[in-house]
Amino acid sequence: MGIDHAIVLHPDLREDASSRPADMMLAEAVRLVEAIGLPVEQSFSIRINTPRAATLIGAGVIERINHEADDHSLLVINASLSPVQQRNLEQQLGCKVIDRTALILEIFGERASTNAGRLQVELAALTFQRSRLVRSWTHLERQRGGGGFLGGPGERQIELDRRMLDDQIIKIKAELREVVRTRTIQRQNRQRNETPSIALVGYTNAGKSTLFNTLTGAGVLSQDMLFATLDPTMRGLPLPSGRTVIFADTVGFISQLPTELVESFKSTLEEVVEADLLLHVHDASSPMAIEEAKDVHDVMQSLGLNEEEQYRRVIHVFNKIDQVTDPDQLQMLKQRFPQAVMISALHETGFDELHTAIENYFSADENSVLINVPYSMGDARSWLFEHGHMKTTEENKEANGLSCYVILSDANLARFRSRWPQLTADHFTG
Repeated sequence: MGIDHAIVLHPDLREDASSRPADMMLAEAVRLVEAIGLPVEQSFSIRINTPRAATLIGAGVIERINHEADDHSLLVINASLSPVQQRNLEQQLGCKVIDRTALILEIFGERASTNAGRLQVELAALTFQRSRLVRSWTHLERQRGGGGFLGGPGERQIELDRRMLDDQIIKIKAELREVVRTRTIQRQNRQRNETPSIALVGYTNAGKSTLFNTLTGAGVLSQDMLFATLDPTMRGLPLPSGRTVIFADTVGFISQLPTELVESFKSTLEEVVEADLLLHVHDASSPMAIEEAKDVHDVMQSLGLNEEEQYRRVIHVFNKIDQVTDPDQLQMLKQRFPQAVMISALHETGFDELHTAIENYFSADENSVLINVPYSMGDARSWLFEHGHMKTTEENKEANGLSCYVILSDANLARFRSRWPQLTADHFTG
């Protein structure tokens, strides 16, 4: 006996400050359920002026659901439930009940494909379970993958007591520290090689993976599905100028992203914090584009990127412009984000403007210099090829070497002058 369909309920709480209409929040919740492969048999939203402490929803709503639900049903409440509310609803309805946090954790559990991803999801799930340890559900025996919230009493997380959960959490955190150490070493190697990094961030299903695949030729899963991509993927890409950058595709954000996930995924989200440049990919066709942008902004702020950092390091990229039917929508977005780039990753339009914006960002602190390097100083010439963008080289008989026309960042120009003070670096335009 197992769960084979879902009922989705969005409680429109008067005390909730969300600027999203209830029908859009409900539609997003339905898509979240569909992302774990469960058909949604019924979905509706209700206005709640005074939440019930015991069940959140009132007796009339419970009676309505009782007519639809059976022990094959999953009731998804698109809000946060307390352990007591979840237990009481399950007892009164005779079906499994989960809230928004558990649903998102379930999706992440199914999406995680790497060892690091699985560790992070398990840490988030154990942290969530530790806060409640609800064992009220005893007659469903279905074993299920994912985050472990839809299974029966045999599920490991539910069976563990608080002490065992704590032991597990300590063990996973130790393993994740090793993941962080490895990623830190990799990041330091990239920094040592002076390879700039670009992280794609944005609301889930904004088209980050489609853009990533189109830019880099990677085969990252790209579907019209919430959280289609979970584990970060990195690829090198030469830009039209010849500069090589590292692109990182990261997990999508969402409104009310569970704090357990933000905490657990910090080792993955470090790629966002440490990236030289962030491309904030928006869905230009979304009626909630502005609200979704704020959600992403808030998550990045929670990771330590303040207003100034975001202003300095973020390029806004509005994707899916081919799906925008209202010209006023695009005009409004352009007014709100005047420096944004408008693209369609699916049809590869607007890519020239995107490349130009990226090039302009990285060239802001660059110097075009002419350096005469004698043949005898091959190490200096090699260093310039490795750390700069060599425009041209010409034989220089007077210097018994080469005249190198090269572009160097401020930092690399200072390093070069410190290492080879006898070689002059004259600025030129070109």
